[in-house]
Amino acid sequence: MDFLLPFFTADFLGTPAWIWFVFVGIVVALLAFDLGVLHKDDKEIGVRESLMLSAGYISVAVVFGAWVWWYLGAQSGMEYYTGFLIEKSLSMDNVFVIALIFTYFAIPRQYQHRVLFWGILGVIVLRAIMIGLGATLVSQFSWILYLFGAFLVFTGIKMWIIADHMPDIASNPLLKLLKKRMRVTEGLRGNAFWVHEPDPATGKVVRFATPLFLALVLIEFVDLVFAVDSVPAIFAITTDPFIVYTSNIFAILGLRALYFALAAMIHRFRYLKYALALVLVFIGSKIFLVGIIGKIPPVISLTVTFGLIVGGVLVSMYKTRGQPLATESP
Repeated sequence: MDFLLPFFTADFLGTPAWIWFVFVGIVVALLAFDLGVLHKDDKEIGVRESLMLSAGYISVAVVFGAWVWWYLGAQSGMEYYTGFLIEKSLSMDNVFVIALIFTYFAIPRQYQHRVLFWGILGVIVLRAIMIGLGATLVSQFSWILYLFGAFLVFTGIKMWIIADHMPDIASNPLLKLLKKRMRVTEGLRGNAFWVHEPDPATGKVVRFATPLFLALVLIEFVDLVFAVDSVPAIFAITTDPFIVYTSNIFAILGLRALYFALAAMIHRFRYLKYALALVLVFIGSKIFLVGIIGKIPPVISLTVTFGLIVGGVLVSMYKTRGQPLATESP
């Protein structure tokens, strides 16, 4: 086995390869346990189970962050936790849009976990590509960070202005293109993404996509759009690809598990978008402040980010107190 030692100790994107393998092994084990043990059958996931499953994912993410802190140093640890917190918070908007997508396609709760699970696999690949591309650009052209910073400030201001805007799923260009180019069944076919049925025009058995597949594609597209905000945000915190990728993936894994609880009370977080807008402006402004006051310590970034998000949650909960959960609505 000695001949494998150079391979595992080799540097990959600034981090020893064996550390990447540890991370990949943890993610694979979590997904296998989730699908193969907890949810091998389609079932409706309640708020209590969603909270417990999310607590498990968050615990793993926190323990992994503690290990990063111990092995790679305090700065890497704080950067990891800051990235994790930013990604988790920005993904709250993602949850809202996912709920709209499921409502538009009338996806029953017992099939929603299947869509989210396979969506996670796509996210893992897409984020790897985006982060790899971002890391390459930053290493080759350091001025790219200033573009990221300006983009984050602009996005934060835009988020503040259109905080109450509700996306129109039916008008989504990607959905229109899919319906135009693909055969789509009128309704669901159980938990299937694809089915073979007779063509109404010719009678020939052909392949049809189901609304479940369209929901999956739109959710992947939504995550790609949100990644345009979150990936530059974490690069503004650190340019270490390992910290960027691991914090992103652990945050997404936990949020998908938490979806079923958040979907029932997402309306209670009405003012969180304003806090997230301030977070984006703060993170983007940091890049320009480096040349004036020097690099802002990671502990300050973590503290300000955490304070803004907690403030947004508390204001939201206070302003919307007394409102029932979505599941309690008529």
